[in-house]
Amino acid sequence: MKTRHIGDVEVSAIGLGGMPMSIEGRPDEERSIRTIHAALDAGITLIDTADAYHLHADEVGHNESLIARALASYGGDTSGVLVATKGGHLRPGDGSWTLNSSPEYLKQACEDSLKRLGVDSIGLYQHHRPDPKVPYADSIGAIRDLLDAGKIRMAGISNANPAQIREAREILGGRLVSVQNQFSPAFRSSEPELELCTELGIAFLPWSPLGGISRAAELGGHAAAFAAVAERYGVSPQRVCLAWHLAKSPITVPIPGASRPESITDSAAAADLVLTADDLAEIS
Repeated sequence: MKTRHIGDVEVSAIGLGGMPMSIEGRPDEERSIRTIHAALDAGITLIDTADAYHLHADEVGHNESLIARALASYGGDTSGVLVATKGGHLRPGDGSWTLNSSPEYLKQACEDSLKRLGVDSIGLYQHHRPDPKVPYADSIGAIRDLLDAGKIRMAGISNANPAQIREAREILGGRLVSVQNQFSPAFRSSEPELELCTELGIAFLPWSPLGGISRAAELGGHAAAFAAVAERYGVSPQRVCLAWHLAKSPITVPIPGASRPESITDSAAAADLVLTADDLAEIS
C-alpha cells in the first residue's frame, strides 16, 4: 500500500470511513468486523470514525466501539493504525443530526471517545462541524486545549471553509494537520479548501469521495467518463474515482465508507492505480 502523511504520521493512501457500519442500513456486527479486518489485510492504516456515527439515541459512539473491538480481535499488528474520530455532532435518535460545539461538550466528548477507543490519547481528533451557536474560535480553542493536555496527538477540522481553515491553523499554533470536507466527482465545491490545504501542506480527507452511500455503487452510471476509463483498465469505476482523488493533490487521503469486505478491498487497490494525463483529462 502506498502511503501519504497526516502531520508526521505515515498512513495508507486510502483510508476507511466507518460511518456506513453504524447508521441507517448498517450490516450486522460480524460483517462489519470482517470489513474492518479486510481493510487492515489490504494495508489500510487510517480508519475514520466519529462519536455521532450511531443510529439510536442510547448508543452514542457505536462506531468507535465497533472499531475498537475489530482492532482488538485482529490477528495482526495494529500498532501502526491511526484511528481518527470527531466530536461536535449529535444524533438524538430520530434520524436527524444536531450540533453542539461548546468547549465543555467537546472536552467531555473527547473523554468519552478515549474510553470507547480504549486509548490514552486519540491519534487524530477532529472538530466535526461548525456550530452557529458557538464562536468558531471557542470550539477550536477547546481542540487546542485537548492537544496541549495530551488527550489527542493531532488535531483536525471538518466541514470548514478557507477562512475557518486559516483561523483554526492560527489558533492551533500551526498544528492543524487535516481538513475533512465533502468532495467527489459530483460535489466539487470544496476545491478551494483542497487548494489551500495543498498550499499549506495540510492533509485533505475527502468524505463521501464516491458520491455518498446512495450513489457510490452506481458511480459508473452517474459519471460515464469514469466508467469508460475503468473499462480500459479492467477495474471498477469506484477504483478509478479514488485514483482520481489521489491524483488531485499529494496531500489527499480519500476515506471511502464501506460495509462489505469486497468494497473496501477494491477501494484499497486504488492506491496502485496510476492514471495517465489523458485519463485525467477525460474525467476531470
